Amino acid sequence: MAKRSLSSLSTAELSNKRVFVRVDFNVPLDDTGAITDDTRIRAALPTIQDLIEKKALIILAAHFGRPKGQVNEKMRLTAVAARLSELLNQPVKKTNSCIGEEVEAQVAAMKSGNVLLLENVRFFAEEEKNDPDFAKKLASVAEVYVNDAFGAAHRAHASTEGVTRFLKPSVAGYLMEKELKYLQGAIDAPKRPLAAIVGGSKVSSKIGVLEALIDKCDKVLIGGGMIFTFYKARGLGVGNSLVEEDKLELAQELEAKAKAKGVELLLPTDVVLADNFSADANSKISTIDSIENGWMGLDIGPNSIQVFQEALADCKTVIWNGPMGVFEFDKFASGTNSIATTLAELSSKGCCTIIGGGDSVAAVEKAGLAEEMSHISTGGGASLELLEGKTLPGVAALDEEN
Repeated sequence: MAKRSLSSLSTAELSNKRVFVRVDFNVPLDDTGAITDDTRIRAALPTIQDLIEKKALIILAAHFGRPKGQVNEKMRLTAVAARLSELLNQPVKKTNSCIGEEVEAQVAAMKSGNVLLLENVRFFAEEEKNDPDFAKKLASVAEVYVNDAFGAAHRAHASTEGVTRFLKPSVAGYLMEKELKYLQGAIDAPKRPLAAIVGGSKVSSKIGVLEALIDKCDKVLIGGGMIFTFYKARGLGVGNSLVEEDKLELAQELEAKAKAKGVELLLPTDVVLADNFSADANSKISTIDSIENGWMGLDIGPNSIQVFQEALADCKTVIWNGPMGVFEFDKFASGTNSIATTLAELSSKGCCTIIGGGDSVAAVEKAGLAEEMSHISTGGGASLELLEGKTLPGVAALDEEN
């Protein structure tokens, strides 16, 4: 069932209403406490600006880091409030806690169109325990609930799930709505051929998503460090490359499952080897059946790039999760950058390209191609769980569309 969205609520329904908005402001900071990437803050702007225009009183709630249920001065949302003030071009006050008398007083002083940011909800252990009394306290200052924190939607926490029991309507914000439209849409009703590109270092972290994608996709392309577990399972030598010995049988099962279903499962035909794990390592290209001892694979090779590009050429929907190699080192970034370029080209020809969270997003942004993609997911774990077909508690708790 589709979820009710903020777009269904009119100015008349929201004017002077206190709206509790769960956002994902878990942004990276440098050593001085300055924000190094404000993507997640900017991603929430359409929802916040819509509520300002509809004359609501906007109460924002977010988590930051992992303070383990206690106040941590380094994990306060002070820098976030300052950056949000700049982006909105209006003051954003921040409270010293997320519940209690100070919050109640600040909310009571709000006027329509004002924005208030509550302090880090994870300063209370009750948040992650989804404690009903804590959820009730959070909800007590508001009348309406909007969840725009897709990145935290796979958690049943007080601010993502518990508060919906006390606030009606409970609706999806514009970012949440967009995430569900693209990710759910790609799985439930994709334009075909549908391809998935799955990368990353370990098979173990992508088991569920690989199994689900083999069920749904026409083609599955695998890159990253996990390829060496597949090669070893085939009986090939992998030198010093990363291998999960306890996942060899699983790799064989995944290949067999794809074959039985008629899904094209593509592994690289050649790799870029390094003599050690560093940016300035000596490197050479090798076919997958001639990897020497003492060398480790850190990227897919040029022939593999060409094979992958040819496989993607006729696709109408492509989901990408996980880099092709150690793209943080320029010497081993060609595979990842080539896939990013290929997807940008496919986007321009009408293919729906979805970057499914995590390192793939960083890779696309590093390549300067983020704007070219159909959709870039803000959720790491949430994206994976949705692609696996799991129910996200933060989504399930929202009202159904009328």
